[in-house]
This record gives sequence, C-alpha cells and structure tokens, in this order.
Amino acid sequence: MAAVPVPLSDLLIAVPTVILVSRAAAQFLRRAGQPPVVGEILAGILLGPSLLGALWPEGQAWLFGPSVIPYIDMLGNVGLLVFMFLVGLELDLGALRGDRRTALAVSQAGTAVPLVLGALLALGMYGPLAPDGTDRLSFVLFIGVALSITAFPVLARILTDRGLYRSRVGALAMASAAVGDVSAWCLLAAVVAIANSGSPFDAVTTALYATAFACVLFYVVRPLLTRWTARAERGHSDAVVLVVLFSGLCLSGYVTDLIGVHALFGAFLFGVVTPRGSRRTATAAIRLRAFAVPVLLPLFFVSTGLRTDVSLLGGGSALWLWAGAVLAVAGLGKWGGAALAARLTGNGWRDAMSLGALMNCRGLTELVVLDIGLGLGIVGPDLFTVLVLMALVTTAMTTPALSLIRRRADAADVPDGPDGPDGPDGPDGPGAPEAADAENPVLQPAERR
Repeated sequence: MAAVPVPLSDLLIAVPTVILVSRAAAQFLRRAGQPPVVGEILAGILLGPSLLGALWPEGQAWLFGPSVIPYIDMLGNVGLLVFMFLVGLELDLGALRGDRRTALAVSQAGTAVPLVLGALLALGMYGPLAPDGTDRLSFVLFIGVALSITAFPVLARILTDRGLYRSRVGALAMASAAVGDVSAWCLLAAVVAIANSGSPFDAVTTALYATAFACVLFYVVRPLLTRWTARAERGHSDAVVLVVLFSGLCLSGYVTDLIGVHALFGAFLFGVVTPRGSRRTATAAIRLRAFAVPVLLPLFFVSTGLRTDVSLLGGGSALWLWAGAVLAVAGLGKWGGAALAARLTGNGWRDAMSLGALMNCRGLTELVVLDIGLGLGIVGPDLFTVLVLMALVTTAMTTPALSLIRRRADAADVPDGPDGPDGPDGPDGPGAPEAADAENPVLQPAERR
C-alpha cells in the first residue's frame, strides 16, 4: 500500500506565516493596551476567508490548502492540550482564602446570570440558527455555557499590566474566574456528554465515567505525582520531568476523549492534580509554555479563523440583530451579574464594576469552547462566526473599560484603599508584577492568553 505523502513543504510555509503574523498582530495590539490574545484572535480571522480569502482567494487557497489544514488543526490542538494543562496547573483555589464569600458570589453570579440569559436567548435562536438535527437541550445549554465563560489565563496578563495582580481586586478576580470556570467546564462536559450520547442513560454513564476518572486523578495519580516530584528534585533531570508531564497530559486527554467528554478536559484535570512548589515542575511548565504557546497555539487561532467568515453576516439584517443580542447578553449578563454580586457582598462601586469588567473577558478560553461546539455540530458556521466576534469584542473591551472605571473613580476622589495606586499593593508596592513573577515562575504573565 502506497504511503500517503505528508505536505511538508506546504507546512514549512504555512506554519511560520501563521506564527509571524500572529506575533506581529499581538505585539501591535499590545502597544495599544490590549492583551496579546486579541491580536492573535484577530490574526486568525484575517488569515481566513473574512479578509485574506476575500481579497486574495488564490493566495489563501495556496497557503492553507486542503492537504495542509488537517495538520495545522492537529498541531494547533497539541498546543491547546498543553495550554489547558498549564491553565489547570496555575489554577489556585487557595486564593479564595480571605474573601471566600465575595469570590464565590461573584463567580456564581457571573456564571449563572449569563448562563440563564443565554439559554433564554438560545430558545429564540434554535429555529433560525441551530443546524439541522441538533438537539434542543444541547443547543440551549451550549449557548448558555458559551456566554458564561471567563478567560481565567488572560486575567493575569491584564492584572499584571495594570499593577493589580496582587491587589485585593486582582486576587478576587482570579479566584472568582477560577471557580466560575470550573463550574462552566463542568457544565460544558455535561453538554458534550449529552451531545455525544444517544440517550439520557448514555449521558449519565459518560458523566459517571468522567467523575470516576477525576477521582482516580485526584486520589491516586496526585499522591503518586507528589512523591515522584519530591524524588525528582534529587534524582531526575529536568528533561525527564518534562517528558513525564507531557506524556501524562496526553494520556489523560486520551482517556477523557475515550470517555466522550473531549481530550481538553483530561489535560486540564492533569494540570490541576500536578503538584506545585517543585522547582523541576516549574521548569518543565516554563519550557512547555515557551514552545507551545508562541509556536503551536497560533495554529489553533488560524484554524478557528479559517472557520470564521464575517461575510456570512451580510446575508441580511436578522443575523446582525442576533449578533447584537448575543453581544448584549454576554456583556451585560456577565458584567452586570458579577458587579452586582460584588456590590451586594460589601464592595464599593469601583471595585465591583472593575470585577465585572474583568470577568467579562473571554479570550482563548471562549474559542476553545466554540471549537468544541462546532466540532460536535451544535452550532453552525454562521452562529460560530457571531460567537467568535463576541469573544473578540468582549476581550478587547476589558482593558479600556477597566481604565475608564478606575479613572472616573479617581477623578471623583474615591478612596483608593489597599488596591489603589498609592496603596501597598499598587504598582510601586510589594505587589508589583515583578514580585508576582518572582514568586511563581510558572505563571509567566508576559506570555499569558
């Protein structure tokens, strides 16, 4: 049997093009005060049919031909698995200590309000926008979850840039986003189980298998990893630790993919159970991030961009109206729910509105969710485009909104408190970004998404 030729020469052109364009767009928008992920999402869209395909279809077809796209998808998904492992590794629910009540209220309200509003909106969208044969329950739940996501990783980047990483507002935002995203990922796992199963019994069986695997990771794998990493500090090289962690995240992803809840959940859970505090673990995580994030992850952005076609919105005013409704529900529901919960738990309006603005950013996390929905056939290309644009807009508006809130509060002589510019956690105090980086080298906020 003849071997199938691998389009190596085509990949050697497409891969560096994607990486360089994504990097240039990220650096350009970073100078405008935006997190890099905004430029990377935008670069992916511009390299797709929305711009390059419209202006130069022959060039786009040559650069991203049918033989290249599967390999770009595959490499991008490997980068995505590593990224989700790093998100799990950086998830620190211990940050809830001290402001547990506020963090829980903000996280749950910031998830529940857009979830409910999104589900209600989805009931109206089901007829005109759901693909044929899509189950109503899967569609409604997926839209609700998609509108309730917060980009936990991108928050660290924004907070670091603003000198708020270790402030009270910063700690609350990170803890709230962490708890909220855990809730949202659990709901998404349920949606995936329902979509992949032929009956409610199959969905329950899938959920039970996933729960059992999570228990194995927490109560069997985690203690073993803890003992092994302690010995690795003395007896193993950094390369061995790197290989073990990468193999572990791949195998965990393989198991959850077999279960039916997507490989990303396995990589994320393996990151959660990986012990922190080990120098070799931190070094391995930095090395994984140093390659996967700038080299492999942009390939995921362009694969998303190739599925995003803004021209689909030009077919009539109805789709634009739905796009406006999605943006309004996503933005107001997330921002309003989180801000109101923060205010009701005793925070001032400045901090409450700041928390709402931070919880409203979605970044790469939203694209991951949307890619899952498109792959399962829950959403079609038109609604996928609407949701990608929503993710781009809500992420881009986070930094300017935060600046406006805090500038107006300062102009109105609102007391700064412990997280203000002159407080001990301000940019010139001990909570400055450099201090945060020194204490936790795994975070590497300069490369955050």
